[in-house]
Amino acid sequence: MQVWNDYLNQNKDRFLEELLALLRIPSISADSAYRADVARCAEAVKESLLNAGVDNAEICPTAGHPIVYAEKMIDASLPTVLVYGHYDVQPADPLELWHSGPFEPVIKDGKIFARGACDDKGQMFMHVKAFEVLAKTNTLACNVKFMIEGEEEVGSSNLGPFLEQNKEKLKADIVLVSDTSMISMEHPSLETGLRGLAYMEVEVVGPNRDLHSGVYGGAVANPINILCKMIASLHDENNHITIPAFYDKVDELSDADKTALNAAPFDLKEYQEELGVKEVWGEKGYSTLERTGTRPTLDVNGIWGGYIGEGAKTVLPSKANAKISMRLVPHQSSDEISALFQKHFESIAPANVTVTVKAHHGGEPVVTPTDSVAYKAAAKAIQTAFGKDPIPTRGGGSIPIIALFEKTLGLKTVLMGFGLDNDNIHSPNEKYDVANYYKGIETIPYFHKYFAEMSK
Repeated sequence: MQVWNDYLNQNKDRFLEELLALLRIPSISADSAYRADVARCAEAVKESLLNAGVDNAEICPTAGHPIVYAEKMIDASLPTVLVYGHYDVQPADPLELWHSGPFEPVIKDGKIFARGACDDKGQMFMHVKAFEVLAKTNTLACNVKFMIEGEEEVGSSNLGPFLEQNKEKLKADIVLVSDTSMISMEHPSLETGLRGLAYMEVEVVGPNRDLHSGVYGGAVANPINILCKMIASLHDENNHITIPAFYDKVDELSDADKTALNAAPFDLKEYQEELGVKEVWGEKGYSTLERTGTRPTLDVNGIWGGYIGEGAKTVLPSKANAKISMRLVPHQSSDEISALFQKHFESIAPANVTVTVKAHHGGEPVVTPTDSVAYKAAAKAIQTAFGKDPIPTRGGGSIPIIALFEKTLGLKTVLMGFGLDNDNIHSPNEKYDVANYYKGIETIPYFHKYFAEMSK
């Protein structure tokens, strides 16, 4: 609508500056040293929502970081959209690999470089600004609620209880989320599913203290060597995960679904060149798109032990640790997979070490319906803004709260992301294209309009 475009064009510089201000707040939920910054970011989100035109906004305390809730109820008889996002971000390490300060956003070649630029401050803030466009032009066609949390990057452990305690407050007809990606601006897409997650930490302990590797090497088991062997055994020669019963509930895609999935635009050579790898890697018998969207995985996310400082220290370490995550597909349960992992990892430990396994957090895989009113509204919104129909895709990442929305609130979710796979989320030099930010603000109002119209 022209009135929306006019308002966006008149305020686009301010919209960008307000996002940059939000990105300057180091709201790292995983590190207690940033607790005050996380709280400051929640306040900033609240103020942004009030300035955008919500009727009320509040900071809701939890046992961890707070949740920002806001709403604009124009007519109880109209449908209600619950917008979910998060204002917390991943740690910025390793800092030396950033080209600029992770919390000193810079714009280069049309891209915003900062931690949280895409995941999820940039995408979350699109909804705040899109709502402002609707509110300030008096064109809001449905009720809108916002629930913006501060613990997504650490598992959303306090969001479940919040949902249980606030079912009435959170009543809605659909959840709208932009915390995912699209294929490209030339090939817009809508994600129709996300993988689940089981995140574990393991510790292997050998001798009761660090030892001299010359005096004791060859006689006492080295926990780092043992841990590496144990981890290596978790995949076979076909990169198939070796944990017993791991695949028992995994459904194979039909030939028709495989064909549809692999029809999405994808250039393998370009993919490899962009990542700087000579070959892709993964489970034998599956394409890259199948591996990243529809197959479960197991990856080491961090490993440490012994001496890692400058120079040499000939030490045989007392212990070694690793963090391991498993991405799950529909019908797999994070609790079941965590238990299978623990049982197997403990069973393969040799007698000369002691192994401890701890589950951190998990989330369930989800598949969103493509025949719903909300999905059709999102598809029509993208068609209107981009001039072409979106391609359905499966996302490889995890948003644990999506399954909870359905379980606790009985709500389905629409995943309307505007990020790109190469936006370096969780990595140094995270970015978000300014064009994608503005395109999201342009597109989201159409979703509200079409969802209201199609819900009649």
